[in-house]
Amino acid sequence: MPPSDTPHQRVLIVTGMSGAGRSTAANALEDLGWYVVDNLPPQMLSPLVALAREPGSAMPQLAAVIDVRGGSLFTDASDVVLDLSHDAGIQVLFLDSTDDILVRRFEQVRRPHPLQEQGTLLDGIARERVVMGAIRERSDLVIDTSEMNIHQLTTAVKTAYGEPGQATTRLTVMSFGFKYGVPTDVDMVADMRFLPNPYWQENLRESSGKDEAVRNYVTTNPSAKQFLEHYEKALHIVLEGYVSENKTYATLAIGCTGGKHRSVAMAEEIVARLGSRQDIQVSVKHRDLGRE
Repeated sequence: MPPSDTPHQRVLIVTGMSGAGRSTAANALEDLGWYVVDNLPPQMLSPLVALAREPGSAMPQLAAVIDVRGGSLFTDASDVVLDLSHDAGIQVLFLDSTDDILVRRFEQVRRPHPLQEQGTLLDGIARERVVMGAIRERSDLVIDTSEMNIHQLTTAVKTAYGEPGQATTRLTVMSFGFKYGVPTDVDMVADMRFLPNPYWQENLRESSGKDEAVRNYVTTNPSAKQFLEHYEKALHIVLEGYVSENKTYATLAIGCTGGKHRSVAMAEEIVARLGSRQDIQVSVKHRDLGRE
């Protein structure tokens, strides 16, 4: 298994059989904050690692995806990987699958194998196994994806290469005003117009839901308390599902009439209640605050 921490730059070489899930693994690593370079000629690995390790580099974690699409360039891959594998900060992830599963996946997408040439899919797979054999033996981690779906592979990669306690889902809680339109790029919408409107309180009208007086007025209302109690429980169920399904980003929209008082106060309260979760990174955004 790869170490969770190394004394310097973490570098991961992602490779394996075509159709075994390299793209899914690359997406999972990108979601974890890795800088991912796809379809890299193996001869470029050493210069890329050197660039990543320069002082001030913007690539704290680098993942390079290499495969047989490099054609003749790939023939030197085993030697390059072997040389780099002596570096304690470089790991190799190899994705594999059984021949019958690989054939089925290629047939589903109706694409030829990159080494198929004039033969069959199995001919291409057999050639690739010969080319990839030495690298597979030198790999630090081999994941067999034969019985995995996309979500299961994503979870496996995040478990292996994510930092302990790293959030896997980012939730944005966004307040808005219905009179300016319902946001279209959201996953959930909650309507706060059932609560008393601070706008009709002269001493609160010019304040917003970020101010303590307005927030107390809104959140201490018995209906608001009851809503928050039940909605928080429902949100935890939804978020557990998002995490297990590897839904990386989600937005919860909290609306009121103008997006200034009730929605802002309730959005802030919901963020505060969810802030203790380690698997969710929660942020707040007030879309219409400040609009007339």
